[in-house]
Amino acid sequence: MDLVLCHTTADFDALGAAVGLCVLRPGSRIVLTGGCHPTVRDFLALHRDEYPLIERRSVNPQQIRSITIVDASGRDRLGKAAEWLDLPQVREIAIFDHHLEAHSDIPATVTQIEAVGASTTLIVEKLKNQAENSDIPFRLLPSEATVMALGIHVDTGSLTFEGATARDAIALAWLMEQGASLGVIAEYVEPALSPQLQDLLREALKNLRSETLHGYSVAWVLLSTEAYVPGLSSLASRLLDLTETDALLLGNVYKFSENDNNRNIAPESPVSNRLTIIGRSRIEGTNLSELFKPFGGGGHARAASLATRDVDPLLTLNQLADELKTQIPHPPTARELMSSPVRSIRPETSVGEAHRILLRYGHSGLSVVDAGDRLAGIISRRDIDIALHHGFSHAPVKGYMSPQLKTIAPDTLLPEIESLMVTYDIGRLPVLENGQLMGIVTRTDVLRELHQQKARDRGSSAEFSYCAVSESVEQLLRSRISPELWQLLSIAANIAQNRGWQLYIVGGAVRDLLLATDDTKGGQDAHPTTLNSCGTGILPVALTDIDLVVDGKCGSDDSGAGVELASSLQKLYPESRLDVHGQFQTAALLWHKDSAFGSLWVDIATARTEFYPYPAANPEVEASSIRQDLYRRDFTINALAVRLGVPRSGELLDFFCGLLDLESKQIRVLHANSFIEDPTRIYRAVRFAVRLGFEIEPQTEGYIRNALASGIYYRIQGENGRAPALETRLKSELKYILQAPYWKVALQMLGDLQALRCIHPSLELDRELWRQLRLLDRCLQGRKKEGTTRILTRIHGLTIEGESRVRGNKEEGIRKKEEKEKATILKAQSPIPNSPFPIINIPDWQMRLEVLIAYVAPEYRGKVAANLQLPADSIKRLEVLEAGKKQLAENLPKCELPSQLVLLLRNYELPVLIAIALQSPRSARRQIWEYLTKWANVEPPLNGNDLKALGYKPGPGFKRMLDDLLAAKLDGDLGDRAAAISFLAQRYPQA
Repeated sequence: MDLVLCHTTADFDALGAAVGLCVLRPGSRIVLTGGCHPTVRDFLALHRDEYPLIERRSVNPQQIRSITIVDASGRDRLGKAAEWLDLPQVREIAIFDHHLEAHSDIPATVTQIEAVGASTTLIVEKLKNQAENSDIPFRLLPSEATVMALGIHVDTGSLTFEGATARDAIALAWLMEQGASLGVIAEYVEPALSPQLQDLLREALKNLRSETLHGYSVAWVLLSTEAYVPGLSSLASRLLDLTETDALLLGNVYKFSENDNNRNIAPESPVSNRLTIIGRSRIEGTNLSELFKPFGGGGHARAASLATRDVDPLLTLNQLADELKTQIPHPPTARELMSSPVRSIRPETSVGEAHRILLRYGHSGLSVVDAGDRLAGIISRRDIDIALHHGFSHAPVKGYMSPQLKTIAPDTLLPEIESLMVTYDIGRLPVLENGQLMGIVTRTDVLRELHQQKARDRGSSAEFSYCAVSESVEQLLRSRISPELWQLLSIAANIAQNRGWQLYIVGGAVRDLLLATDDTKGGQDAHPTTLNSCGTGILPVALTDIDLVVDGKCGSDDSGAGVELASSLQKLYPESRLDVHGQFQTAALLWHKDSAFGSLWVDIATARTEFYPYPAANPEVEASSIRQDLYRRDFTINALAVRLGVPRSGELLDFFCGLLDLESKQIRVLHANSFIEDPTRIYRAVRFAVRLGFEIEPQTEGYIRNALASGIYYRIQGENGRAPALETRLKSELKYILQAPYWKVALQMLGDLQALRCIHPSLELDRELWRQLRLLDRCLQGRKKEGTTRILTRIHGLTIEGESRVRGNKEEGIRKKEEKEKATILKAQSPIPNSPFPIINIPDWQMRLEVLIAYVAPEYRGKVAANLQLPADSIKRLEVLEAGKKQLAENLPKCELPSQLVLLLRNYELPVLIAIALQSPRSARRQIWEYLTKWANVEPPLNGNDLKALGYKPGPGFKRMLDDLLAAKLDGDLGDRAAAISFLAQRYPQA
C-alpha cells in the first residue's frame, strides 16, 4: 500500500498536493492524519468520493510499502500516523514541502522543499512535465484540477501573498487549461476584507433580512455610508458565504455631489442620494442582469450590479427582492433524484456478507431494514472496512450500522437535501413514504444535479464528473427518425407514463442518431464520422435495432415492466411479433418487411443491474434504476440514453461523458474490470473502433492488455470447466468481425492486442497465419471471379451489424438466423459429381474462423471449435484436418496425371482441402488449386443411362466404368462420344 499523508488539520494545499501525487502514482491512498480545516471539511462533505481517501483506522500498517508527506516535514505534524515512519518494510519516504524554515526530523529518502507559494505547485509542475513529455494523451479530471487549484489559491491568497511566485501562477494557468472549476474555487476561497468592509459586514449581518422560497434562501440588506465604498462585491461574496444564502441583494446608499468628481463645480452644488446594489445568486434560472436592466444595471445572470440616483433606496431594494423571488424555479425533489429500488439487508446479516454485497453491486453503503421492511439503519463501506480490519467479519451489521438516521420525503427539495448532507456529513439519505423505504439519494446524485445545472447555465460541456449536454435533444431525435417510428416511441412513452414508469431509448441507437450526418444513408451499419447536432438538413436514420429501457422507480413489483409494456404495444401493432424472455426481464417486438417500419427489432427491457459471479461468466441480472442499467454497458458511447415522455422529454442522460468521447472519436470503457468480467468486450472495442473510425482510448487499451496478460480466462476455464463469455458470445463477436468488410483491419488490431488468445492461449496473429488468411481471401475472391459457384456457394445479402447482445431472447434470434443461413447454404450446394462425400459449403466468415482455429496445435482444434459451439461438421473437419494433411503430403507427389489428382482429392470436403492447401507448400497448393479450378467439374462423357442404353446391367460395376471414363477424359485419351463407347467396348466387353 502506497500512502500520501496530509498534516493534521489539513488545508487545501495539503489536500491538493496529495491528490496530485495520486495522479502521478496511481493506486496511492490519501490519509488525513488528524482532521482538516473547516472549509476543507465542508468541501469533502460533498466531494469526498472524488478522491482516493482512506481512514487512518482502516490502514493495515503491515501492508504499507511507501509513505509520501505533503506540506509538512516534521513528525509532530502527522499525529499518530508518524509511527508508520518507523516500520521496517517501508522502503521509501518522500517529502514535498514549501516551508524552507521548517526543521525536518523525518528520515526521508526523497526530499523536495522549495520556495514556492504552495506545495501543490511542486506537484503540478511534475504533472505538467509528464503531460508535455508523454506520447500518450494526458488530461486531469476536473475534480483533480479543481482541488489542486484551490490549494494554490488558498496558500497564495490568489497570488496576492508575499510568498507567491511566478511558478504558482504558471501552475494555476495550467490547471485552468485542465478544467479547474472557477465556480467551485470561488465558493471555497476566502479573500481578505479591508477594515471598513469588515465594519460593514458586521452591520450587514445585524440588519440582514431573508426569506426562504422553494427551499432557497433569498436575503437583502441596505447599508448607509457617507461616501462610496470600494470593494462591495467582495463584501457581497463574503456575506453570501457566511449566511449560506442562495441569493443576495446588497444595497449601499450614500451622499453624492457633482463636485466630488469635478472641482470646477460650485461648492453649493446640490447633494443627492446614490444607490448601488450588488447582486449575487446561486439559483439556477435566476437572471440578475435582466433584473437590474430597467435601472440601467447589468452584468451576468448570477452576478450583476446597478447604480442609480434619486430613488427611494429601501423601496427599490424591496421591489427588486420581490422580483427576484418570482424568478426562483421549483427545484428538483428527492423523487426525481433518488435511486430506486434500494439494496437492503437485515440487521442479522454478517459484516462479511454485507461486504460481499457491496462488492457485488458497487455501492458505498447499504440500508438495513427490519422484518417489517422498516428502515433500521445504514451501514457505510467505511464502517464495514473498519469492522473487517478488526476481524469481525462474522458479527451482525446491527452492531456497526448507524441507527440515528436523517431521512427525507419524496417531495424534499434539492437545497434541503444538500444542506443536510453538508451539515451532518451524510453521504446518503433514505427516502421514506408512509414508513416505507422508496429510494435513496446519495452525494453522487446531488453532485450530478448541481453540476448539470451549473454546466447548463454556463453552456459548458463538462463540470467535475458529469458531462452535461443540451437540455433536450427531442427535436434532434424527431428530425432523424421516421414519423412512424417517432409515433411508436411516443405511444410507448405515454403507456409507460400512465403506469408511473419512465421510458428511455438507450445504447447504440442513441449513439448512431448523434453521429448521423447529412451523407448518412441510414442504418446502424453506416459509418458516421462527425458529430452534428444542429438538426437541420439531416436525412432520417433507418434504425433496425432499438433498445428501450423502462425505469419503474417502484421496486421489485415492476421487474416485469418491460414485458408488460411490450405486450401493450403489441396489441396496438398486431402485425408485429412478440418474443418474451422472462429470465432477463426483456421482450422484443419484431416487424419483417413492414410497409411502415421495414425490418425492425425493438427490444424493451426493465432497467436492471448485473453481476458477474466470476470472470467471463454469464451475468446475473436484477431490476434496478436507469443509472445502474447504463453503468452495466460496455463503453461510454453506448451508455447514452434519451428520456421519452414528460417530465423533461428529450433529455439526454450521459453519466459517463459518452458525448465527449463521441466528439473525441474514442472508445472508452466504463470501469477497469470490464474486460475481466466480459472478454467479448475486447472484440466489441475493436469492432466499434474500426467500424466508426475511432481510436481505443489509451487507458482502455491498457485495461485490455492487463486483462489478457493476467491469464484469468484460462484459469477460470480450468477451475470451472467453462467460461460462458468465451463460447457462444465470443463466436457471435467473431462472426460480426469476420463477415464485415473491414475484417482485415479489425483482425490486425486484435492481433496487436494479442486478443486472439481468447480463442486459445497459443493463438497469435503472426506472419504465417496472416499469410494463410490472405491466401484464403484470394481463394474466395478468385472463385467468385471464375464463376466456380458450383463448388463454393455463398449467400449474398445485407446483414445488419448491431450490438453484440446474445443474452435473452436475442440469443434465440441469432440461433434461428444461423439455422436459416445454414439451410439456405445446404439447399444451394452443388457437390462434385461422383464424389462419395458431398461438399458442405459454409459462409466466408466461418471459413476464416476455421483457418484461425486450424492454426492451433492439432490436439486442441476440435476442443476449441466445440467450445465456440461451431456446427458438428465444422468440429469434425478440424479434427480430421491433420490426418488429411499428412495423407495428401504423402500422396500428392505421386499424382502425375490429372485423373490421379481428381480421384485423390474428390474424396475431401472443400473446406478441408482449402485448409490443407493453406498449410501446405506451394507445389501442393498449386495441385489443389488446379483441381478446384480446372478438373473438379469435368464429368464422364457417358452417364448411367447411357450405360443402360448400351446394354450394361446396373450394378457396382457402373462406378468403375464411369471412373475409368472420367480418368480417360481427364488424361486426354477420349475425344467424342463414339470414342467413349469404343473405350467401354474394349475395357468392358459384353458377352
